[in-house]
Amino acid sequence: MASRPCVLSDRERFPMLLGFDHLTCSEHVAVPVDIARQRGGTYWDPLATFGYLAARTRRIRFATQVLVLGYHHPLALAKRYGTLDRVSGGRLVLGLGVGSLEEEFRLLGAEFGGRGALAGDATAALRASLSSREPAYHGEHFDYAGLIVEPRAVQARVPLGIGGRTPRSLRRAVAHGDGWVPFGLPLDRLREMVGAAELPEGFEVVLSAGRPLDPSGDPDRTSEALRKVSDAGATLVSVALSVQSASHYVEQLEALAVLAGTTAATEARV
Repeated sequence: MASRPCVLSDRERFPMLLGFDHLTCSEHVAVPVDIARQRGGTYWDPLATFGYLAARTRRIRFATQVLVLGYHHPLALAKRYGTLDRVSGGRLVLGLGVGSLEEEFRLLGAEFGGRGALAGDATAALRASLSSREPAYHGEHFDYAGLIVEPRAVQARVPLGIGGRTPRSLRRAVAHGDGWVPFGLPLDRLREMVGAAELPEGFEVVLSAGRPLDPSGDPDRTSEALRKVSDAGATLVSVALSVQSASHYVEQLEALAVLAGTTAATEARV
């Protein structure tokens, strides 16, 4: 679905009724002006946004793509997003990443150096804690026990999607997660990495279709984009749409659903 969530008036279940898998929301607190010119400056807070959307929907899932692990203690994430999982009826997919914006790390007083090792430990801690009333974890960076966290996630195993662009991030995803959400890699490199990895049954590979698509105005390019990421090994395709209004967004969703269902050789879900 789109890279940023959009409220569709009172048509609450529309995206899921068309067969879409989830909505996504990224995490940034404050982006430097010069960097915002390249990657954008508007980022809806995932917890507040998904909390609102959970009350207006029934079936579509909510995926953080991604939360920056270095900005949070694992128990804080377990409490906040475990609560979201509970109020949404078990629809959380927790996307997690190491983070790359050094200026934002400094702003928040987070350590930029060594963030990879910390993220690995935090991911393991989250896996041990998200669905547990009395979580316990003993690792290099996080060590706790004898605590109660309520409310907690309603899912017995909250799906974890691990972001990144390195073989290490893919190994972390296989070891502790349920999917890999890479970014910034050419499709041939993605195909090579996915093909070389021994992925568990049901493991998701979430690939972006690239720049915003125009399924109603340019269906051929849209079909080709879906086909390319599916061929690269995607099981889920993340799509941003080019839109001018809420009604145009609905039109684009309808057109995308048709194309995703009819594009030859495209087995990935959208």
